[in-house]
Parts: sequence; structure tokens; C-alpha cells
Amino acid sequence: MRGATGRLEEVARGGARAYTQRHASSRTYSTRSRPKTALFFPGQGVQRVGMIDPWLQAFPNTVRPLLDEIDHTLNISPSLTSLISDGTNAELTATQNAQPAIMATSILILRVLEREFGFNTKEIVDVTLGHSLGEFAALVAAGNLQFTSALKMVRRRGETMARCSASSAAEMGMIALVCEPNQRDATLDAITRQLDQNKLLQCNVANINSKTQFVLSGDIGHITQVLEHIRHFDSHDPRAVRLKADSPFHSPLMLPAVHLMQKLLSAPGAITFDDTTLPCISNVTALPFTSADELTDLVARSAAEPVLWHQSIQYLHQEQKVKRWIGIGPGKVGRNLVGKEVGMKGVDIKGGGVLALTDPKELDEFMRALEDTEKAVEDEGQQ
Repeated sequence: MRGATGRLEEVARGGARAYTQRHASSRTYSTRSRPKTALFFPGQGVQRVGMIDPWLQAFPNTVRPLLDEIDHTLNISPSLTSLISDGTNAELTATQNAQPAIMATSILILRVLEREFGFNTKEIVDVTLGHSLGEFAALVAAGNLQFTSALKMVRRRGETMARCSASSAAEMGMIALVCEPNQRDATLDAITRQLDQNKLLQCNVANINSKTQFVLSGDIGHITQVLEHIRHFDSHDPRAVRLKADSPFHSPLMLPAVHLMQKLLSAPGAITFDDTTLPCISNVTALPFTSADELTDLVARSAAEPVLWHQSIQYLHQEQKVKRWIGIGPGKVGRNLVGKEVGMKGVDIKGGGVLALTDPKELDEFMRALEDTEKAVEDEGQQ
């Protein structure tokens, strides 16, 4: 939160519209003859033992080589794919395993779509984005990062983050706060005041996820102290939910991960940024990356700075008029967050909606929805 408070409050109160008027991007999106489409990916916390098994069973010819590529790239023991399939929940939840596991599974599902169903990402999608860790999958899908390079980066990032957490004697983690409608900003203000008055508290705003939810990161004891204060003195009583994360992500404790990512992303050839890549939204600014240098800076900083997810969705929904949202990856948290924000739970509007793919069982419905939204725009254009 330190150093980012003003920006957080600006975008939280004013939304994407006011913010983007002063920070407009030169990148534009082409919709061709289809609804303007965003492709989004989930972040840490959606990991589940066995999450790749249904995909391997359904599409062995596509998935088995990908699993071999994952294990060959990381070369760890036990292998990442064995941890995903047969490891314990504790093993998979460990940051150094969860991050590459989620990113790899997300891209694996995308590759199944591309290779088995002819899903042409560059033709179907206008912009990509990912929640926190999901930003790496979004960058792979956009063409900015190669999959194997991103896999190595995410593994090393996770290892560094795990060491950051281990360096603290206190119990560290993350707590989501769910507020009553129209109370998020007032609650955020109360917490900001308390943190400004007590600089020793290890508590930071890590995510602004929706119009009713944000996440605090840091020392669990300090977070509890802050919550008790605002409940007693400010009459705010948000519902608190402890997240499945063993580290205080998006806090100053993660600065070693920022330095690591700056080094990895600055390596020659690490990033592609040209006319062949899709626009991708930064978690730090809630706007598209505009250059390779900016991408390096912002992706590195995202390890220690807040995730402006709500503002990202607002920007695409309100400013860029994205009508179709495609969520790919394990878990349904991302789909639910997006659906609530844009008012589309499922494919319930002509030519748009929120489509999600987490399991092969959803493929028939997903492909029908994809085709129906394409047809809706075609029919609309013929009228």
C-alpha cells in the first residue's frame, strides 16, 4: 500500500473512466465481424490436485506431449505434473508449486482448444488479461512470452516468494474483505487512515477484485488488528475470508521477487512486443502494456503492488466495450468475478456474455456458446 495509496484511491473511487482519460493507451482493438472479446486467466488459489487428469484422459495426443514439455522444462523432483496429479493438497498449495501449476494448466487448456477445436486465439480474441499470477498466462496467450520461458519465470518467482514468507517469524497470509454494496470505498478509506497512522503495521491492500471485495495482505495478526479497529471506531464490519495462500502477495515483503523478475524479463529475447502480439492488460495500471520496457517494469512490480482487477474489468467493459469474456483455466472464481461486474452470468445477452472453460465436460456448452455469439453478431449485421 505504501507508495500506491494515492493511485489506489484514485482508481477505486473514480473507476476506470476517469483514470484512463489521463492515462490513455495508444493501442486499439479490432473486432472484425464478431463481438469484442477478452480472454482472461485465474490467479493463485484455484489449484486443485488432479486438475489436469480429465484433460489428459480426454485428449491424450495433445496433452501428454505438453506434460512432458512441462516436466522437461522445469526438471524438478518430484515433477510438477506428478504433484498436480498425485501430490497432496499441501504440496500443491506451496507457492513454488501452485504458481507454475496454475499457469501451466491454463495454457494446457488453451492449447487443447487451439489444437483440437481450431480455436485461433489471435483471430478470436482482442485483448488478454490475468488475475495476479494469471497475468503470465495472459502474456503467453498474447504472444509476449514463450510458454517454456514463462514457466521457468513463474517457478523461480514462486520460489523467491516462498523464501520471502519464510524469512518472517510472523504468520503471514491474505484475507479477503467482502463489503456491503457501496461500502467498499469507505472501508478502504478507513483502513488507509489506520495504516497511515501506524506505519509499523505490516498490512497492505493486495487486490481490488470487485465493487464489493478487496484483499489485505501481510501479517495476519496486524490485519486482524486493523479490522478490529475499523469495526470498533469506524462502524465498518466487512466479512473476512482467509485465502488459500501461504504468502503475503502484493506487499513490500515480495520486493526480492520484483528484482528477480526485472532481471529475467530484461534478458535479451525474453519479451516479444510487436504487431503480432495482442494487447494485454497490466495488473498494476489496469491498462494495456504499451512497450516492452513498460511490460518489464510493470510485470516485475506486480509481485509487490496491488492488483487492480476491478479497474481492469471496468476499463474493458466501459471504455473498450468488450462484450464477450472468455475465461480459461482451473477454478471458477475468475468467471464469477467478471460475470458479476459486467452483469453477464453465462451467455445471457445477444452476441456476448461470460464463457468459461475449466473442465472437458464443459466443452460442448462452451463451443456452442462461442458459435452462438459469433452468429448473433453476424445476424445483427445482416439486419
